[in-house]
Amino acid sequence: MDFVSIRVITGDVARLVEFYEKATGVRAAWATEDFAEIRTPAATLAIAGTRTVPLLATEPAGGHRVIVEFLVDDVDRVYESLTGHLTDVVQEPATMPWGNRSLLFRDPDGNLVNFFTRGAA
Repeated sequence: MDFVSIRVITGDVARLVEFYEKATGVRAAWATEDFAEIRTPAATLAIAGTRTVPLLATEPAGGHRVIVEFLVDDVDRVYESLTGHLTDVVQEPATMPWGNRSLLFRDPDGNLVNFFTRGAA
């Protein structure tokens, strides 16, 4: 089995895609106006509109129980490059007790996003 992607359901696909394109520096691949993917070598972030939900016979969770995580080379540099773009920073870059350096913020739909750099093992 291969883990392929995480899919975020949103009411505004274009807005969320634009946000993640800016945050990751990766251009989205659009399939339809209701579905796009931010593809990286390790995983894919799929962004789908609410009109796709009936096709999946599911409902998006309102509790924001998912953290979308991206491994980056330098959290502090990424944070500086996103200054003015992030509106809901939960935690500025900080070193976690397990050694990772992490930046936590919310995307425009309120989903928690973690950009992190692995700590020295």
